[in-house]
Amino acid sequence: MQRLQDLKETFFGLEVVQQQLVISSAVAIGGILAYWVFRSKEAKTIPIGHGWWGKGKKPLSEDDQIHTFTITTSDEEIKDLHARLDLTRYTDPLEDSHFNFGFNSTYLKRVVSHWRNEYDWKKQVAALNQYSHFKTKIEGLDVHFIRVCPPSRENQKVVPLMLVHGWPSSFYEFYKIIPLLTQNHDGVAFEVICPSIPGYGYSEAPQKKGFDSVAAARIFLTLMERLGFSQFYLHGGDWGSAITTNMAQMKPDCVKGLHLTMFFIRSNFKMSLSLVIGRYLPFLVGFTREDVRRIYPYFQKNVWQMLEETGYMHIQATKPDTAGCAVNNSPVGLAAYILEKFSSCTDMKYRDLSDGGLERMFTLDDLLTNVMIYWTTSSMTSSMRFYKENFGNLINRLDFKTGVFVPTGLAAFPNELMHNPKVWAQTKYRNIYTYTFMPRGGHFAAFEEPQLLADDIVQFVKKVGKI
Repeated sequence: MQRLQDLKETFFGLEVVQQQLVISSAVAIGGILAYWVFRSKEAKTIPIGHGWWGKGKKPLSEDDQIHTFTITTSDEEIKDLHARLDLTRYTDPLEDSHFNFGFNSTYLKRVVSHWRNEYDWKKQVAALNQYSHFKTKIEGLDVHFIRVCPPSRENQKVVPLMLVHGWPSSFYEFYKIIPLLTQNHDGVAFEVICPSIPGYGYSEAPQKKGFDSVAAARIFLTLMERLGFSQFYLHGGDWGSAITTNMAQMKPDCVKGLHLTMFFIRSNFKMSLSLVIGRYLPFLVGFTREDVRRIYPYFQKNVWQMLEETGYMHIQATKPDTAGCAVNNSPVGLAAYILEKFSSCTDMKYRDLSDGGLERMFTLDDLLTNVMIYWTTSSMTSSMRFYKENFGNLINRLDFKTGVFVPTGLAAFPNELMHNPKVWAQTKYRNIYTYTFMPRGGHFAAFEEPQLLADDIVQFVKKVGKI
């Protein structure tokens, strides 16, 4: 009691500023201790679970064969597209609005003119079919994927690697990086497996509620097992990041390494404290100079900017079918909805350009081929539902509370939607082998900077595998 009384007298004898410093330090230490106690008791895996997403009741047995698949089109399909393009009604944009109000309709007319008069869907279908496509039934759904093996070479180690896309992208995002990964890298080459998320493109859409990233992860683990892979590497961005992270949480023994370009970090006390201190004393909280440059001013870059750019997310996380009715019936509406994201998510500065900067990083043919994958499969609505399924019970999801313990490589592109420093990422990903500040590029990394991304994946895999 005497010691307690002495401490009390000492505390009240301090100046106000000194008292505040003592209180702040006590709160910080208490928070850190609480964090480490929680961390020590944290689960290291999540349940694999089970599911059935096809129509009706689950049958007693399911076809587990892998079937070849070829993308096809027809004159009727193209004729219908052209007729809808010709009937488009446009609204004049506001003066000097550029892309700040969404897709600029003046530039949209140029995109549609190219689509109608120059774009060759049959030629693009042939390009899509340059790689081998397959489908296999998993949990009641026909799951589409491509599989690309490297050319056979002597003394070459072949490493299986799954690439998972996000929204509003598709497997086509990886077409430029595939040949870079399958070539020989000092004795190492990748066998690439690239699936379509169920409800996206050529993968069948779930017929029942509840299909989230955990369900997709379980399906893709089944796919890799069915292909004969007991251990493999994973790469993902956007929803692909969430799915591959869940795969690593479910079966860490199977995932030799996880490589991500976008990583979801649950807000915690450590992050909040570092935000307050980091701008002025970055070294105290583990920030680098580049972290500071990318994070601050925090409100402008990570709050206000996100509010401006995530209206679509709120719609899709609440009433996806309503918006889906519009974009599923208008090819021009669909293109505007998708391509606006390829503008702002590549570089937010492109919002101030009349053409959204779209042709600075992409060709119109490449952009429209991604749109056509959604259009010809009528999969836009089902892809949008993935937001509602994932955000519906976000607070209580076990995977958000569970760490990732497999070797992890993180590629931080400067124009990604949000920047997460390594010190933040470590609260979720506990075994980070590589963390790279990429010199340029945005959200659609494989589409924008395939060589940079391929080099980072190769570097990560070689470090993990000690190759």
